[in-house]
Amino acid sequence: MTTAEQPHSPEAAPYPGPAAEQAAAAQVKVWLCPNDALAPELASVLATHWLDEQEQETARQFLFERDRRQYRVAHTLVRRALALEAGLVEAELVIRRSQRGRPFLQPMPGGLPRGGAHLDFNLSHTGGYNLLGIVRRHRIGVDVERLDRNAQAIEAITATFAPEEQEWIARSAPGRSRGRRALRLWTLKEAYSKARGLGLGLPFDEFAFTLADDRGVTGFRPPADDQFTRWRFVELEPVPDVLAAVAISADDQQSPVLQLHHGFPWARTAPHRITLPDPVGTALP
Repeated sequence: MTTAEQPHSPEAAPYPGPAAEQAAAAQVKVWLCPNDALAPELASVLATHWLDEQEQETARQFLFERDRRQYRVAHTLVRRALALEAGLVEAELVIRRSQRGRPFLQPMPGGLPRGGAHLDFNLSHTGGYNLLGIVRRHRIGVDVERLDRNAQAIEAITATFAPEEQEWIARSAPGRSRGRRALRLWTLKEAYSKARGLGLGLPFDEFAFTLADDRGVTGFRPPADDQFTRWRFVELEPVPDVLAAVAISADDQQSPVLQLHHGFPWARTAPHRITLPDPVGTALP
């Protein structure tokens, strides 16, 4: 089948045994898909066949075609990747939203055809790129940002952070170095708040990260209401000048590897495997 043809539903697979199901439940999968991975005409066809009525209405409301295309690519990516994970047809996925607007896959009686009863996912997009994270047993949040922000935007972002984070940013040279520090923190904060299901409803000065100068979270002070307490955070620069962050609630049974896929999930090409860092945050009593 070529990408110009309408794709078929995921192939049927036998229900996995307990060991396979446990291994699948521990996996963390992330997809980075540029808009260019789908031709505009194909994205429109897939959206017509896969997206529900509310999603299609949202796509029609965009004033500019570039924004409409971004929405279509992002949401067909969600349905394709979830269909592969769940063992369902893309158009049959029922996606709901929480009271705060966080999307979730409606549970199915008896569980999913490919095992388990739960899939958590989170989507982010920025100028031409879409980032999707999927886990089974945990909560996940993702964010992706381009580095081409002007100084005024960086100042506005920095002003929302905790005092110790603002001091860390101020210690860097003005310009690109300072902007990179601010956007590293911003992507991590966005990913964490989205994993919590709070989005921008969580003030960014109520929690704080300590970062290595190059890459990596070395410390995390969670907000007082965080019931998970321990998290794994991954910083990525999957393509030049595009920063991404992944936040996953942590437990002792979690897989130590994140699978990073590039492009639109037409085929099951081998992902880039990234070792997850140790959890940070407040240990459970």
